[in-house]
Amino acid sequence: MKNLLLASFIMVSCSTWAQSATGYFDKAMKKAEAGNTKGAIADYTKAISMNSKFVEAYQNRGVAKFKLNDLKGAQADFSKTIELDDMNADAFTGRANVNYKLQNYEGTIEDCTASLGLNPKDYVAYNLRGLAYNKIGDKKNCCKDFTKAIELGSQSAAKNRATFCK
Repeated sequence: MKNLLLASFIMVSCSTWAQSATGYFDKAMKKAEAGNTKGAIADYTKAISMNSKFVEAYQNRGVAKFKLNDLKGAQADFSKTIELDDMNADAFTGRANVNYKLQNYEGTIEDCTASLGLNPKDYVAYNLRGLAYNKIGDKKNCCKDFTKAIELGSQSAAKNRATFCK
């Protein structure tokens, strides 16, 4: 009986440990959905500490850090996501958002271009790249990207085109 209890305890402990990174990730998702961004970041960090290759945790933590205006932290998380999964279009768009806020317009254009190479229907990337082109004075590409974003359904690109492409 003691051996059975001991074996059961070990099995439960091992299965809990094996699922803990995912468990923390799931808790973080719920906290993020509830608006508890700082709590979500803490749980994403715990998940990452248990699984250093947890792509989704880096991605989501980057989004959460961006919401809190921790731009350097968000940039690091999006860059790590890309390092682990260079086919993640959303990570490129996320990092492009950070670059735009940091006024790194060339970096914004590069990341949006990479994102669009992976997901050519990402109107957010077209709109953001259009804004970056506007900032560096490339009106032709700016207006071209706003037009493409509008074709894909972006309402903010329509406002941007009306403002910047007269």
